[in-house]
Amino acid sequence: MADRKQDLFGRLADLSEEAVQRLSEAPGADRALQALKGLGDRVDDLQRRTRGFEELERRLATLEKRVDAMAKPSAARPRTPKKP
Repeated sequence: MADRKQDLFGRLADLSEEAVQRLSEAPGADRALQALKGLGDRVDDLQRRTRGFEELERRLATLEKRVDAMAKPSAARPRTPKKP
């Protein structure tokens, strides 16, 4: 049974190597590979940019709470109308 698995994996590896070789020889394959490499670079850049969003969201929530607290009239200080 172990021999069959090893043989199957070996055959799959050979087939995949052949498929990659055929793809690399296909017309336009170099442009496709360059596009894939560029995509990886763009994804890395996007990850770097979005990493800071969690910190910004936390800071924004804190500021929103402070603004809400400032907007509410407090019960401790009753407002008196101004005299003209």
